[in-house]
Amino acid sequence: MTTDFKNVMSQRTDEELIKIVTILRNEYQPIAIEVAEDEIIKRGIDSTQINDIEADLKEKIKGQKEFNLKKVSSWLRLANYIIDFIASFILFIILIFIVGLFYNIDNILINHGVTYALLIIIYLGYYIFMEHKYQKTLGKFITKTKVLTKDGRKARFSDILARTFCRLIPFDWLSYFFTSNGLHDRLSNTTVIKMRLKSKNTAHNNL
Repeated sequence: MTTDFKNVMSQRTDEELIKIVTILRNEYQPIAIEVAEDEIIKRGIDSTQINDIEADLKEKIKGQKEFNLKKVSSWLRLANYIIDFIASFILFIILIFIVGLFYNIDNILINHGVTYALLIIIYLGYYIFMEHKYQKTLGKFITKTKVLTKDGRKARFSDILARTFCRLIPFDWLSYFFTSNGLHDRLSNTTVIKMRLKSKNTAHNNL
């Protein structure tokens, strides 16, 4: 077993080894800790490096915990969904009206395939444009929330694209009742957090 631990620990980065022998020490078997400490000595990592990396790791963990506290509730996510569904449907109605100025609207509505295609295009386009450009949809503007990646970075276009197309998963909206992160969040590694509001003192100083 010791040999197995040696093989595993030898493949760990310096940061991972230090995390194991400090922050995660209670989560590992004593023999694993011993092997990790031997690997640290073997690599010549001194106590100063250990302390610096440990402090940095603790700061990252603290920041992640604070970030997790900003994540919105399932009910607020559901409110966003309802508002955005209504907003995208209104855009669909407007598009149908515009198209009706040039084509026979009755023929378009009778053709269910065309109708569904237009609805999906508007639905997806609404989320892709709003969340990529503003990090928010109309619902998120109203509820003062925004989209970020799970590690707190601004979502890239590819993240938003993946997030949006995952919304087409049947009953995705029902996942809000079981977790604050819907299926489209989990599959795209994104989340929705509360926006930081300016304090009264900050607002006063800006006057």
